[in-house]
Amino acid sequence: MAPTPENTPAGPVLKLAQPLPLDSGRSLAGVQIAYETYGNLNADKSNAILICHALTGDQHVASPHPITGKPGWWIRMVGPGMPIDTDRFFVICSNVIGSCMGSSGPASMAESGAPYGMTFPVITIRDMVRAQVALVDALGIGKLHAVVGGSMGGMQALSWAANFGDRIDAALIIASTSRHSAQNIAFHEVGRQAIMADPKWNGGDYYSEGGEDPRKGGPESGLAVARMAAHITYLSEQGLTEKFGRRLQDRDAKTFGFDADFQIESYLRYQGLSFTDRFDANSYLYITRAMDYFDLAEEHGGKLADAFRGTKARFCLVSFDTDWLYPTSESRTIAHALNAAGHPVSFMELSSPFGHDSFLLDNDDLDRVVKGFIR
Repeated sequence: MAPTPENTPAGPVLKLAQPLPLDSGRSLAGVQIAYETYGNLNADKSNAILICHALTGDQHVASPHPITGKPGWWIRMVGPGMPIDTDRFFVICSNVIGSCMGSSGPASMAESGAPYGMTFPVITIRDMVRAQVALVDALGIGKLHAVVGGSMGGMQALSWAANFGDRIDAALIIASTSRHSAQNIAFHEVGRQAIMADPKWNGGDYYSEGGEDPRKGGPESGLAVARMAAHITYLSEQGLTEKFGRRLQDRDAKTFGFDADFQIESYLRYQGLSFTDRFDANSYLYITRAMDYFDLAEEHGGKLADAFRGTKARFCLVSFDTDWLYPTSESRTIAHALNAAGHPVSFMELSSPFGHDSFLLDNDDLDRVVKGFIR
């Protein structure tokens, strides 16, 4: 019998009764999965959609963030009358394991009674999906109407199709990839080294320094730099030029110093500092490593098409013309593999000046694609 989710002050949480097997060969006991749901499950439980979040996202896809108070990260896409219409569909979004918004991660308590820190096992995208499968099981849902994700969420959607293909009717993958490139890994390594070079990282053992909030007192400076470096990859040169150019920040002339003379410098510093208020540095290490390890073809004997042999799902792939983190060529590779496996697939490149982040921002064309495919 599947465990029953519990309601907590922070929202619903599922506690797994059995250890979760991991790709590393280890297992993780006492797993907790924090999640949110929107809409109502119909009588035959055929209207459930799982939304998978990106690296720094969480389960609050269409509800206010409990720390920042900001609207949900995809509130423009999910809700009554929205492209993913909660008047018609039962929408689920869970915080991935390894993260820091209620699901088991490095800041969680180990059996020793202390936070795991770096003793938390290294996880993969497939491990994240195994936890989501357990959640779907606990909700009594045999098959999902669709699984949807952008960026790292798209990796999870692909992993669902490859490893649990009989559990989904459709997969929508936006601005994503079937494996992390050397360039992607390189950017992540810069961020990880920034965190680990911060003296307050202390080998990952910093949680006791922060009182009630385990994120405080840790390597906030290193995490902020990691966020700044990553955020650059989410944008495009065109978008940066249009939004900032070489305009100065609150001054008429250069200071001939190292303050934030330019608007883009001030913007990146703000992004870095605000990120430390809601995210855990060790979680950043673990999740970026999970993304770097992701290689769907490698998981299935070296041929990407073979990853999709066990599913009958419909697929939709969306890329953006200014996304250089996961460019259109990555989506095209997936589309070719799906064609080789004999699966129906819709594939389109949309125009946007905003780079990789385009899937999170207003885009009427994306709205029409999502609405049409989901329905």
